[in-house]
Amino acid sequence: MAVKTINTEMLRKMFLAGAANLDAKKEFINELNVFPVPDGDTGTNMTLTIMSAAKEVQALDNPDMVSMAKAISSGSLRGARGNSGVILSQLLRGFTKEIREYSEIDVNVLAKACDRATATAYKAVMKPKEGTILTVAKGISQKAAELAETTDDLEVFLPEVIRHAEEVLAQTPELLPVLKEAGVVDSGGQGLLEVIHGAYDAFLGKEIDYTSIEAGSGTTMVKPAQQAQTDIKFGYCTEFIIMTEKEFTDKDEAGLKSYLESIGDSIVCVADDDVVKIHVHTNDPGLAIQKALTYGQLSRIKIDNMREEHQEKLIRDAGKAAAQQAEAAPAKKAEPRKPTGFIAVSIGDGMNEIFRELGVDYIIEGGQTMNPSTDDMLTAIDQVNADHIFIFPNNKNIILAANQAQSLTKDKDIIVIPTKTVPQGITAVISYMPEADVDTNMEAMQEAIKNVKTGQVTYAVRDTHIDDKEIHEGDIMGIGDSGILSVGQSVEETTKDMLSQLVDEDSELISLYYGQDVLPGDAEKFAQSLEEIYPDIDIDVHMGGQPIYYYVLSVE
Repeated sequence: MAVKTINTEMLRKMFLAGAANLDAKKEFINELNVFPVPDGDTGTNMTLTIMSAAKEVQALDNPDMVSMAKAISSGSLRGARGNSGVILSQLLRGFTKEIREYSEIDVNVLAKACDRATATAYKAVMKPKEGTILTVAKGISQKAAELAETTDDLEVFLPEVIRHAEEVLAQTPELLPVLKEAGVVDSGGQGLLEVIHGAYDAFLGKEIDYTSIEAGSGTTMVKPAQQAQTDIKFGYCTEFIIMTEKEFTDKDEAGLKSYLESIGDSIVCVADDDVVKIHVHTNDPGLAIQKALTYGQLSRIKIDNMREEHQEKLIRDAGKAAAQQAEAAPAKKAEPRKPTGFIAVSIGDGMNEIFRELGVDYIIEGGQTMNPSTDDMLTAIDQVNADHIFIFPNNKNIILAANQAQSLTKDKDIIVIPTKTVPQGITAVISYMPEADVDTNMEAMQEAIKNVKTGQVTYAVRDTHIDDKEIHEGDIMGIGDSGILSVGQSVEETTKDMLSQLVDEDSELISLYYGQDVLPGDAEKFAQSLEEIYPDIDIDVHMGGQPIYYYVLSVE
């Protein structure tokens, strides 16, 4: 007997099963990373993104299609990490915008939802590249549109769409030469396929293990530029979601924030359509809950006694991210709003300290080893009391999340400077001119980062062939802005080889940031050897403290 529709209950099962399957396959997806570096994180980013939505879906009681769509969209948008995670969130956003109009989903609705998902994702990427997750999504939407004209049976429709998606994924190396050279398919496309495979298993009635969703996943920490370890003023970390029953206006948001500030601190109040996310530290959680109930129904209520749990350092909770800012936030809120603020993504004590000294207000700790989420960005934005806020992502895989946070921020002017490395971020901050307006500074920063060549030195985690180089597990690699520049057995010699390709007759400065696995004395000796090679170029040495990368350096 043909199955012609999917109701809300079945869609919920399918979505959660897709999330669980992605989580189960995330390490496999990570290993598809083209560069054999020890931080291939496509699978991790996509999993954390969809798990954020899965938890919101799981928390719903007797949902209809509208509330399901909102939970999927809102959860994934805020949980989005890395380029692959942001694109996945945009696919889910477009898909749910279509299905929310229907009580049940048939092949025609599915086809339209897939088409809208693809269009939304392509629109979100400034320069869409074929041979990626976008290509797989486009293949799915095209096949769905074709099949919707010939069958109304989902038992025929779904496996044919999946089969075609697998064929498109298999062709991604032909569209993107770097995939072909590395001998892998696109990792983001593989991740999308794993979601669909899981969803189809639930459609078929297979038994699904949902324990990964129930257990939860970790998040990145957001750290204030000036962080103090003192007594906790407000004892209860209180979080919940408001499902608003009427329009939540800017005036409502300002009023609710004002009330929360009167009973606590470390306030986060972020609205998206009919969903409002709240975080507050207070001594009376009941007051916050009572006030919130005047705006609508509440879900995902979570209250932690921070005085009991403070020493456990709950770094896996988004509320903890705000808790670490609790001492700094009230002082900033009490001061007049300043014209300009700065947020930087950084990792390593030395890197963080450099940004602090340059006047960065908030540091989001993360980067290549753990991409911060859109929600991490929104939390930082909420805590910087400024009209205009510059964000320095300092990693090409974080720029989309920063842009997404920018689009979700209504009460502040957010300027994302597309810095792809920490040295670019440092140069951008140094280029800031207090006397100039925002547009002038934005142009100056963007121009300044064009003059920064970056190199990063790490080790290979697997054998591969890329950038015309044969690489073996354990080899030392020097990675430039456009690819792998040098491969060797010695950290110092590989770094020198890479530098020889970055330095030219116009170079004036080499900045060397040594990581947590390099001794200070060794870094100083290495810098002295560079001074002998480049006597006419200034060599600056800094303790970066970054993990995984022995050296991060810039040539200007």
